[in-house]
Amino acid sequence: MKSYKFEVFTTIIEKNIKEGLFKPGHKLPSVREIKEQYHISISTVQDGYEHLIISGLVESIPKSGYYVSNRPETKHESVKTRHLPVVRDAIFKNNLALTTSLRMGRKISEFNVAAPGDLLIPQKSLLRTMQQVIRDQGAGILRYYPSNGSPALKEAIIERAAGYQTIFNPHELIITDGALQALYIALASTCDTGDVIAVESPCVFSVLEVIRVLKLRVIEIPVDRKNGFDTDLFKKACEKNTVKAVIVTPNFHNPTGVLLSDEQKLMLLTIARFHNVAVIENDIYGDLHFQGHRPTTIKSFDDSGLVLTYASYAKTLAPGIRLGWLSAGKFVERAEQVKFTLGSTVSPLYQETVSRLLSGSSYDRHVRAFRMQLAKNAHLAINLISKYFPENTYIATPTGGYNLWVKMPEEIDMSYFYDQCEKIGVRFTPGYTFSFSDTFNKYFRVVIADTFSPKRIEAIRIVGQLL
Repeated sequence: MKSYKFEVFTTIIEKNIKEGLFKPGHKLPSVREIKEQYHISISTVQDGYEHLIISGLVESIPKSGYYVSNRPETKHESVKTRHLPVVRDAIFKNNLALTTSLRMGRKISEFNVAAPGDLLIPQKSLLRTMQQVIRDQGAGILRYYPSNGSPALKEAIIERAAGYQTIFNPHELIITDGALQALYIALASTCDTGDVIAVESPCVFSVLEVIRVLKLRVIEIPVDRKNGFDTDLFKKACEKNTVKAVIVTPNFHNPTGVLLSDEQKLMLLTIARFHNVAVIENDIYGDLHFQGHRPTTIKSFDDSGLVLTYASYAKTLAPGIRLGWLSAGKFVERAEQVKFTLGSTVSPLYQETVSRLLSGSSYDRHVRAFRMQLAKNAHLAINLISKYFPENTYIATPTGGYNLWVKMPEEIDMSYFYDQCEKIGVRFTPGYTFSFSDTFNKYFRVVIADTFSPKRIEAIRIVGQLL
């Protein structure tokens, strides 16, 4: 994926700020000076400075210019106490209503639904492409397609993945009815009932539900802002248990937003290889980086076939586009069998539509605008929560993806908090839905994938002030 034009100067400013060469209050070059030095347009320079403001590194002072920010850093969660892995039975109560849209009754401000808002969906592009497909294919899209998916779509996915150094074998690639089906296939292909798997903690509700349905046992491995996925604890878990698979979201983890470094990804894979553990990699947020280049995948380091990578287009295009994919590695034969039992064909209309979007420039053009809007939303939400919520509220600042992970002060009664949210008409995702344990009862997730209307901004203000 192409980088932004403004990165030609913003990367240098970021580096100088982070290395301390530019101190707080330092005045930065004017728009005109940057324009002349780098031979770029004024609008590109302005976009670059806006990006730096969103990142919290720069402030704009009217009629004066741009300065290195004096604003204190956002408070982050302190490092958690490390705990030994414990195998748990996957018994989980139904929290579906807390993670999906009500779509009934009075209109509320929903920050709990991990899907792009209506105004952020590329409606015109999607509908226009669908209409073209229907005209061109006619009755052809009413027939069965190959069970593993359209060859043209798989070719487009493979070609795009090569741009971020990930090589997929077309024989191992399976088109699925969304990411959750891809995860189900991956787990069913690598595990049997009663097997032990490792999962991130916190871990998104939908993943925990698939684990429950498949009757697997889990070891929760902590993920935190400072250390990412705890590879030391994962190693101990593998030494003490026969772990069949590990599920990870290395790029902009849901809900913490953590991005694992290449070193951490390689370390995780090294441990998995040594203990013959399948690595099920969720890369659904990989395209949604706020700055720099698209992050790599664990799959890009793998030559063993142990890594199964999956993603979908529900998060980047529209939630109603039920289309995902799974690169099943050496487990492909069993994965094909599982996929067939779940339905032999994914919607031909969706396959042809996404194939055309990926093959042209439409998808990349949309994603570039979408991830910039997500970055703006994250910046706004962090400022709102920092301003209106109690002083010791901790916010995990993401560098990509959909989510803010927020921890409330110990003295806050979370039952009271959620009661007030319900009365006001605002919904967050409670932290207790992200674990089989009660580790995250003081946390909640804020989804930033919708526009921040005045009503939604006011809802956050009122909730915070009531506390």
